[in-house]
Amino acid sequence: MYIYTCVYVYRNTSDIDKYSGVFLFKREPRQENRKKSNMGFEKLGIRNIFARVEERPTPPKVYNWRIYATALLAATSSVLIGYDSGFIGGTVANEHFLTNFNMEPHTTRAQDSTANVISCFHAAAFFGALFGYPMAHFFGRKISLIVFAAIGTVGSSIMLIAVGGNIIPLYIGRVMTGLTVGASTNLTVVYLSEVAPSSIRGQIVALFEVGWRVGDLVGFWINYGVVEHVAPGNRQWLIPVAIQIIPAAMFLLASVVLVESPRWLFQVGRENEALKNLCWLRQLSIDDDYMDWEINSIKESIALQNSTIGNGILDPAKEVFINNTKYFKRLGITFCLFLFQNFMGIQALNYYSVTLFQSLGVRGTNASLFSSGLFAVCKFICTFIYVFLIVDQCGRRYAFLVSSTFCSIFFWYIGAYLKIADPTRPGADAGQGGKAAIAMMYLWTVSFICAWSGGPFVWAAEVYEQNIRVFTQSLNAAVSWVPIFIMTRLTTNMVNAMHYGIFFFFASIAALSVPFVFFFVPETKGIPLEEIDRLFEKGIPAYRAHNIVHQYLKDSVVEESDKGSTDSNYGFEIFDAATKQKNEEIFIENAENSSTFEH
Repeated sequence: MYIYTCVYVYRNTSDIDKYSGVFLFKREPRQENRKKSNMGFEKLGIRNIFARVEERPTPPKVYNWRIYATALLAATSSVLIGYDSGFIGGTVANEHFLTNFNMEPHTTRAQDSTANVISCFHAAAFFGALFGYPMAHFFGRKISLIVFAAIGTVGSSIMLIAVGGNIIPLYIGRVMTGLTVGASTNLTVVYLSEVAPSSIRGQIVALFEVGWRVGDLVGFWINYGVVEHVAPGNRQWLIPVAIQIIPAAMFLLASVVLVESPRWLFQVGRENEALKNLCWLRQLSIDDDYMDWEINSIKESIALQNSTIGNGILDPAKEVFINNTKYFKRLGITFCLFLFQNFMGIQALNYYSVTLFQSLGVRGTNASLFSSGLFAVCKFICTFIYVFLIVDQCGRRYAFLVSSTFCSIFFWYIGAYLKIADPTRPGADAGQGGKAAIAMMYLWTVSFICAWSGGPFVWAAEVYEQNIRVFTQSLNAAVSWVPIFIMTRLTTNMVNAMHYGIFFFFASIAALSVPFVFFFVPETKGIPLEEIDRLFEKGIPAYRAHNIVHQYLKDSVVEESDKGSTDSNYGFEIFDAATKQKNEEIFIENAENSSTFEH
């Protein structure tokens, strides 16, 4: 017995006559086997949150090594970002670094200068994220990544000549690498979202976060290693700076071998290249039924967007800020996600973890560095948990809600402990409360990394249409660097001025994010990019949107046996406009009447 699968390919009721095709293709009934794998959960009345969500039957070949290899190559861009966050804080605090640039440790001048060295990188990243948009629009994702990777490699090399008190090359190099990482937070995330199958899109985009954590881990332990094993002198800070060339060069080489995004190639009319790249990524032939569906879906989505938005470089800006307020609202949501992400405390921990661990009573520079290194290991492990067990299984929204709740609780405890015990006073004994506070710091890290570290990048890469995706992602990436700049520039001042209050500040931000996510952030897992708009239909609350849209997509798949199929058209049927209108009305009615409560 074969099963015939019917998939609608229109976009909205106003375009029903324009897009009048429905594809019906024959496939082996392997879906029955997948359902059996979840029967144990269904018999118990339990929803298997770890099941892969497919809005349509997907050939196993789609989940192949090529898509993961492509994602890992693209994610080398984030290794450079992670390495910077891992090594720069300890490097600028090194006494030989300060001596080389004629700065006295623990002075206001030294604090201001080192904060400037750190934060100029993030200021440049803001502009790099914006510059990435015109580059990607005119030259595509691949060429843009190559150009910015080359800039970062040159910048990493320039920093090595900042010796003998000349700090200018250090600033120039950090600005150049900042431009690179800013552009990569835009271009790489968009690229990954465009090449990934929808059912594992969150996992593929989240590999960007894996690269970040790999660099972070290496950076922390490089600092610890040079302090422990390298003789005192300039080599203690030059070695970590020199190693930065390695991830930059890896990013450059990886960019050269990437395939261009098929969606961008379709958009600019290079159809033969687009078909070749898409077939290579999916590991399917062009005449495969699944490929037929995906190609038509992409092309019709682009055609609709070109007719409504346009394809000029300024058209996305007009659409977002003037013509269509729905995108402006979405932009507000993604902006807030990045603000919550970076004001919860992660940047303070990334760049000033030694200072914060010392505030909890960890004694000695080496002990603080070791605690920071364990912090990096914790982040690294939890990133894999997020990528492979959470983002496409539990979803983005549910992870945000659970993570924020625990992050808030843990930092409230740490702040209260510091207020009551004051472990930094002379002769103070941290005791059991101090050990619990340090444990809370690591538990906070687990909670944060398993949702907020990569989640905003994943969600923001999904919720915009093809013609405006790079533009909106450039704005999102730029906005994400603003709170990073603020936190890296002001964390030392906040610790000195607020003491325990800084943890209350972070806890409050985490608490505020819970109602925001609940009421404004719909779940996106398993929803095709071409159907994301349905999650934001007027009248559908965020906490119901995913269930409504996912059920609609499932209902649009009509399965019939050979006995009930129509052989006259070789299993290919065309549904008329009236039928599609009826299904659209059912979708709207379900949206208005559904009582499903979806976290």
